[in-house]
Amino acid sequence: MTSKQRAYLRGLANCLDAVFQIGKNGLNANYIKQIDDVLEARELVKITVLETAPETTRSLAEELANSTHSVLVQIVGNKITLFRQRVKNSKITLP
Repeated sequence: MTSKQRAYLRGLANCLDAVFQIGKNGLNANYIKQIDDVLEARELVKITVLETAPETTRSLAEELANSTHSVLVQIVGNKITLFRQRVKNSKITLP
């Protein structure tokens, strides 16, 4: 992904609200499946990592990106933004 595409996605994610929160229980298979389903529906997802999370925001973001086969768009503070383009009927067209 180029920096121009990443900047475009950051702009789209700016007005999004966080859909999920990762707390003291961290990540599990069910949680990853839910995020995977939302990525399929929305393509661009914002997630909040709470202070009680057992791992750092960066390590959780990388684990989520690998588990869901998505692209880590950005990490700002405790917010993670992920993107995965749909194969059919994609709503987001990258420049």
